[in-house]
Amino acid sequence: MCGIFGYYNFGVGRSRKAVLRTLYTGLRRLEYRGYDSAGVCIDKSSTTAAAAIAPMPSSRYDSVNLDDSVGLAARKRHALHRKLQKPGVSNAVIIKSAGNIDALEAQANRQLKDEDILDSDTLDNHAGIAHTRWPTHGPPEARNSHPHTSDPLHEFTVVHNGIITNYKTINELLEKHGAVFESDTDTEVFPKLLKYVFSKIDKLSHHQPTLPELVMEVMSQLEGAFALLIKSSHYPGELVAAKRGSPLIMGIRQATLASASGVETTDIEASAVSKTLELFLASDASAVVEHTNTVLILEDHDCVHIAKGAFEVFNAHQTNPSKSVQRVHQILNLEVNHIMKGGYDHFMQKEIHEQPETLARTMQGRIAFDTAAKDDKVVNPFGSQRVVLGGLQGFLPAIRRSRRMVFVACGTSFHAALACRQTVEELTDIPVSLEIASDLLDRLCPIFRDDAYIFVSQSGETADTLRALRYAKQQGALCIGITNTVGSAIARDTDCGININAGFEIGVASTKAYTSQIVAITMMALALSEDSRAKAAVREEIVASLEALPDVIREVLKLDGDIQKLAAELKDANSLLLFGRGYNYATALEAALKVKELVYMHSEGILAGEMKHGP
Repeated sequence: MCGIFGYYNFGVGRSRKAVLRTLYTGLRRLEYRGYDSAGVCIDKSSTTAAAAIAPMPSSRYDSVNLDDSVGLAARKRHALHRKLQKPGVSNAVIIKSAGNIDALEAQANRQLKDEDILDSDTLDNHAGIAHTRWPTHGPPEARNSHPHTSDPLHEFTVVHNGIITNYKTINELLEKHGAVFESDTDTEVFPKLLKYVFSKIDKLSHHQPTLPELVMEVMSQLEGAFALLIKSSHYPGELVAAKRGSPLIMGIRQATLASASGVETTDIEASAVSKTLELFLASDASAVVEHTNTVLILEDHDCVHIAKGAFEVFNAHQTNPSKSVQRVHQILNLEVNHIMKGGYDHFMQKEIHEQPETLARTMQGRIAFDTAAKDDKVVNPFGSQRVVLGGLQGFLPAIRRSRRMVFVACGTSFHAALACRQTVEELTDIPVSLEIASDLLDRLCPIFRDDAYIFVSQSGETADTLRALRYAKQQGALCIGITNTVGSAIARDTDCGININAGFEIGVASTKAYTSQIVAITMMALALSEDSRAKAAVREEIVASLEALPDVIREVLKLDGDIQKLAAELKDANSLLLFGRGYNYATALEAALKVKELVYMHSEGILAGEMKHGP
């Protein structure tokens, strides 16, 4: 999981040192994703805010009449861009380093000094981009680090999170046209393809397309999932962010907000302009929250064009991609202290110890716990539902009528569904099956319109789960989402769902989200069974157990010292086998997964009843 971060400032003077510090901090907030190298791209000088080039009204370059006023404006704009560029000199500074962000910072200090670039220079209209690389293509070397460029003059510069599956085909095509590739990565085809398409359009039509038009054209040639930040020397002071599959959000901090028509507003929709504007683009909310809690969560095929203190959102899948689309801002329910370790040695340890509070938060306002004296004659002393899940309320009858319930997930989320299967079946009397998302897609599993498909994902952006969701929707099934992220792709695309409210989880090896997923699925089963008096006694027992759960976990966490002693005894083992039966089979699988993720020790979770069959 690569991390990308971008910082755009307009009308807000920031020294180069401050810009770099913002980029470094953004990358450090993404360190938990794992990486082997890092890089940044900044400018040697910025276009002053007063002289910045405004984004042109969008028009597809293949239908432009160069005799009309728009065509004339385009030619003038094209000539102005050419004039602003110094022939043979790049304004971009690319700094890359293998290793951690401290190594990148040291490399930046050396490089800026060697190139006589002052870190005290003020940049008041500037876009910087940064990246931490999760190794998928090539060894951890500076040449494989992002940002990647189109050529030595850095005409186009890109950072990328995701994977381009047809990069080899594009690579071969571009090599036939003289492109020279310097890295082993899939990302490098993007800036080189941008340059190739740009030069073809420039030569054939004598019209320079807008940067988002160019990016959307190149996106249409790519297969795979990606989130991208793009800069270009042909479009000084501009930045484009685009996504398909991989998550990308944009944080907004500004003094004055107005619509493109000049009317002041508090909503951020299709576009916005401001006298002063700072934007923070990132693959994760953790890199944005310390700057602002006002964000746009980009949808698939979105392309954001940022220039002259304005941004516009386009979508490549619209009938008219040149027409901007509406994206209303959201407020992040996240505080800075949520992304700090808070006295713990690492984030995973902190999140393990947060579980009593996160489980209480998952249930808060959703379960009416009976604290009064128990009366066997009173099945429901509240005279109403004990469990109320707002996101499912209107869909409970449809779920009850379904022929089967199918949980679709990956990894830890799959284990959470497995842990709850028996409870869901017992309470609802509906057959429950489990599907690993990637396997469902490989098999193109038959799906019926009277099926209820439940998609479980902590981030709400898990690529395989998201693709399985879209496949299920095409087949007409009722789709339910269980996520930890409001506004995520799965939360948006499902018919209904539950937010587990576990809070932000930074540790890659999920802990508190796993237990909250189990509680959320259990609450769903309780809500589905409330029309059955025969299940009343079982429901009361489960509700009582859920009420006691946070305190039970607090008692378990007191065994921290004993668990550390056990870990010390096991740490030198070559292999670890964990056995479980019934509900605890999921626990065995999840424990084995955690050992593999964190210790890189061979570990397997085994159904205890299968031991006699020779695993």
